[in-house]
Amino acid sequence: MPVYNFSKRCFDIIFSLGMIIFCAPVMIFVAILIRCHMGKGVFFRQLRPGLKGQSFQMIKFRTMRNATDDKGNLLPDKDRLSSLGTFLRKTSLDELPEFFNVLKGDMSIVGPRPLLMSYLGRYSPEQMRRHDVKPGITGWAQVHGRNTISWEKKFTLDVWYVDNQSFAIDIHIIVLTIIKTLSRADINHAGCATMEEFQGGSKIS
Repeated sequence: MPVYNFSKRCFDIIFSLGMIIFCAPVMIFVAILIRCHMGKGVFFRQLRPGLKGQSFQMIKFRTMRNATDDKGNLLPDKDRLSSLGTFLRKTSLDELPEFFNVLKGDMSIVGPRPLLMSYLGRYSPEQMRRHDVKPGITGWAQVHGRNTISWEKKFTLDVWYVDNQSFAIDIHIIVLTIIKTLSRADINHAGCATMEEFQGGSKIS
């Protein structure tokens, strides 16, 4: 799909650059809020698997405090997630710096979400196919349940996108993402601050 891949990359560059320029005042304001409410360290940087599982450094706005227990271990996510962080996640404002990842070429606007590097050894061969395309800021799984669906369902949707991707589907996903972002839908998994950890062993039929 060379024509699609080329047009998608062109779209990614134009769209991400436009969003960076358009959202610059918002990003500056969010950065100031984080600095005032949570201290130093405005951004959250973490290695994530990209195309073919190759690592890249994903950047987001920080939403959690660096709170630890008396042994120096980080507290659970639900105890470190600040009220400001909750708001940033519900509005997806914490995702805005990822447009720089898209502009750089590590990510795409649309694609399976980049998860943790530690998950790579837990995927089945079929689930690993989600890395046959660049990870995205939003994706087919994000507009069909996001953090409220099971890992099996999420990976099924990711692999479906890999097999059926097209420019029309990408635009459809972007439109649905805007709608869901405005309605703040599907942010949290039941009983968790975001999504429970993937332990592996799930299968896709």
